[in-house]
Amino acid sequence: MGQAGSGSGTDARGWVSTQAGAHLRGRRVRDTGPEIALRSAVHALGMRFRLQRQVVGRCKPDLVFMGRRLAVFVDGCFWHGCPQHGPQAFRGPNADRWRQKLRDNQERDRRNDAALADAGWRVVRLWECEIKADVMAAARQVQRAFQS
Repeated sequence: MGQAGSGSGTDARGWVSTQAGAHLRGRRVRDTGPEIALRSAVHALGMRFRLQRQVVGRCKPDLVFMGRRLAVFVDGCFWHGCPQHGPQAFRGPNADRWRQKLRDNQERDRRNDAALADAGWRVVRLWECEIKADVMAAARQVQRAFQS
């Protein structure tokens, strides 16, 4: 049985390692380009925040405004299933696993949003493509939630 990064074989969780999926190995979970860009823009607007602070249950938003009870998430288009840029179809030996992975991510997002709302938090979710397209517009969206 091979390792996930070896280029062939199956890992302990049953994922088949393929060359087509090699670009996804080792992807950053935090401190991505869009996250850093948003943080810089939000900071430039005078808002101060905490990073990856656990606030409700196991939920760790990308930006946390504790006093305002505002949680901001930067959702990757691939990993969270952006309607415009997310994968439309999966092929290969892991197709079913990828579909399930994205469904699980989206379900976790809904659970986190509900848990935060139940605890009196407001949630802003931004797609990475929104931030890449216009980081200041994304930062102003956070600012509007911050001020409300």
